[in-house]
Amino acid sequence: MVATRTPMPTTDSDRSRALRHLPSVDVIARDERLQSLPRQLLLREARGWLDELRARVLAGELPAAAVEALGRPEGYGAALRARCAAALRPRHERVFNATGIVLHTGIGRAPLPRAAVAAIAQAAGYAIVEVDPVTGVRDQREVAVARLLAGLCGTGGALVVNNNAAATTLMLAALCEGREVVVSRGELVEIGGGFRVPDVMRRAGCTMVEVGTTNKTHERDFTAATNERTVAWLKVHPSNFRIEGFTGVPSVADLVRLAGPGGPLVLDDLGSGLLLDAPLPGLEHEPRVRDSVAAGAAVTCFSGDKLLGGPQCGALVGRADLIARCRAHPLYRALRCDKLTLAALEATLLLYRDGDPRRDVPTLRMLAADAAELRARSERLAALLHDLGAAVVASDSFAGAGANPARALPSCAVALRGGDAEAAALLAARPIAVFARRADGRVVLDARTLLEEDLDEVAAAVRRAWPSPRGRA
Repeated sequence: MVATRTPMPTTDSDRSRALRHLPSVDVIARDERLQSLPRQLLLREARGWLDELRARVLAGELPAAAVEALGRPEGYGAALRARCAAALRPRHERVFNATGIVLHTGIGRAPLPRAAVAAIAQAAGYAIVEVDPVTGVRDQREVAVARLLAGLCGTGGALVVNNNAAATTLMLAALCEGREVVVSRGELVEIGGGFRVPDVMRRAGCTMVEVGTTNKTHERDFTAATNERTVAWLKVHPSNFRIEGFTGVPSVADLVRLAGPGGPLVLDDLGSGLLLDAPLPGLEHEPRVRDSVAAGAAVTCFSGDKLLGGPQCGALVGRADLIARCRAHPLYRALRCDKLTLAALEATLLLYRDGDPRRDVPTLRMLAADAAELRARSERLAALLHDLGAAVVASDSFAGAGANPARALPSCAVALRGGDAEAAALLAARPIAVFARRADGRVVLDARTLLEEDLDEVAAAVRRAWPSPRGRA
C-alpha cells in the first residue's frame, strides 16, 4: 500500500482555500455545545486559537485537510474546550511531593503547618497589620513576629523581610554602605537564580574585600585586610556546596574574639537557618540560629521557608540598635512582608514557642522521621498499589534548599515499573499531581516527603494516572 501525503498550502490560492475552512469567532461564540464555557474566556481563547492556525497556514506548516477538520464543530469544539480548561487551571496548585527532597524549591519548599494555613485564612480579609489592637494607634506591622523571633533567638531585636536574599541586602545596605566588608574567598557563594554575594555587596553600596583562598582562610587574613574603612566581617554559610579535605575558615566565635570590643561588626548569613535546637538526622552540622547569636554575631540573617518550616521570608536578628538601623533604611519598605506572610510566620513561631515543632511543623516532621516510620509508610502505600506491582525499596532522600547537599538521608520508597511516560502521567494527574523520581526503569515514590494522612489520596492519584496491569502486558 502506498502512503499518500496531504499537500501543504504552497500558493496564495491554496492558503486562501485553507483559511476559508476556519470558522469565525461569531460562529464559535454561538455554538450551543460551547455555551457552558465562560463567554469572555471562550472569545479570548477562540481568537488566540484562530490566530495561531492562520499563522501556521500562511507559513505553509498546516495541511489543508487538517484545517478543514479543525474548522468543523467537532474539531474546534474539542480544541477550545481543552484550551479553556488549561486557561482556567491555576498555576500555583497543590501537588504531592514524592521526590524525597523535603525542601524542594520547584514545588514551594516548606509545606506550611496547619496552624499557619489557618492563620492565612483568618488574615485574608481585614486583619490587624499596622495598628495596635487595643489602642487603635498606628503601629509597626512586624511587631508580633519580631518579638517572637527575638525571644526564640535570644536577641535584642528582629526584623522580617520577603526572603533571605532581601535580608542580606538590607543588612549590608543599612550597616555597611560606603565602607569595606571583609569576606572569605571560600564563602563568595552563588545560590539559585544567579544570586551572588559579590553582586549583592556591590548593589548594597559597600566595598567587598575578599581574603584567603578557596579552601583556606586564616584569622590573620581578616586582620591584615582590616583598616579604618573596614566596618564588618561577613560570614556566609556555603549551604549549597561542600569543600572537603585541606580546608578551614574562621568561625563566627573566632571572628568575634578577634574583632574584640569596638572592632568590625561580625555579620552572619546562615542561609537555611535552623531554629530548632534539637538535633535532626543528617543535619547535625547545620549551623543553628541560636549558635550564631551565642557566638556573638552582631546580626544574623536566615530564611523562613527552609529549615524553619514557615512561609517564604527572611529574618534578621541581633543587636537592637543595628536592627533599628535596618528597619529605618529606605530599602526596608520595598522588602517588607504582607499580612499573609506575617500571619503564617507568627503561627509557625508560636509552634516553636509553645508547641512541639518536630511534630507540628511538617518540614521538621519529615526530616525527623526514623527508618521504622518510613518503612511502615512505604508498606502501607505499597499495599494500596499492590495490583500495580508496587515494591518497597531503600531510597536516598535529601533535606533540599541547600541544607547539607552532600549527605543523603536514608529513606524508604515505593517503586513501580515505568519511566518518562508514567512520570509525566503522574504530573498530569487530577485533581492533584504527583512529583516523583525516575531511576533504573522505575518510578520511585519516596516516603519521607509523603505524610501519612496523604497516602490514600496519593494512591488514588497514582491509580488514575497508571496504566492498568492488563494494559501493560
